[in-house]
Amino acid sequence: MTTPPDQRFKPQSDFLHTLFERGFIHQCTDMTALDARLCDGPLVAYNGFDLMADSLHVGHLIPIMMLRWLQKTGHKPIVLMGGGTTRIGDPSFRDTSRPLLDNEQIATNFQGIRRVFERFLAFDDGPTDAVMVNNADWLDGLGYIDFLRDFGRHFSVNRC
Repeated sequence: MTTPPDQRFKPQSDFLHTLFERGFIHQCTDMTALDARLCDGPLVAYNGFDLMADSLHVGHLIPIMMLRWLQKTGHKPIVLMGGGTTRIGDPSFRDTSRPLLDNEQIATNFQGIRRVFERFLAFDDGPTDAVMVNNADWLDGLGYIDFLRDFGRHFSVNRC
């Protein structure tokens, strides 16, 4: 069993107990308050994923498993798919931006990744059933993504 960062802290919530037991937690701002909130009743939490490929890689396993444990311990996970934000190039410390995908490829990738999540989470309308949302549903209507895609590439937050 992995020892919690603070030897005196003993989680009361099933979720934190499981995460500590499996070595998921390194630091937390207010572990006591989080633990108390988790014991209060179902908590809603999300994790976001971009749609650059039609599947995920091993680096996504930890957040997927955290969402799974969140659900298994009585809470509600939200899987936030980046259908809108995927349309923006992102250099992420590379020499070139990632390729810009068209809406058809993003939709194909969405379906592929959805199949991955359906293996780990239960999606339905219950209080602790997972929800999958696509940020394109609200971002596309704003015109902001198109603006960033067309003009944002000419600016860098890394240069003065």
